[in-house]
Amino acid sequence: MTEFEVQGMSCQHCVAAVTRSIREIDPQAQVRVDLERGKVAVESKESNDALKEAIDEAGYTVVGIASA
Repeated sequence: MTEFEVQGMSCQHCVAAVTRSIREIDPQAQVRVDLERGKVAVESKESNDALKEAIDEAGYTVVGIASA
């Protein structure tokens, strides 16, 4: 499980956009978005770099990464 600190998310549209972008590269990914904390937790076979790029491509900025 990797937790990304993400700036720019503020609504359910943001949740859907981030989730969709991650699932485009890994359809089996488990994604949990916490808008209040600005966190996206992802369980995926993809690398952290690939996941960060997917979040960036959705239009948001990853400012921190922590692996659990």
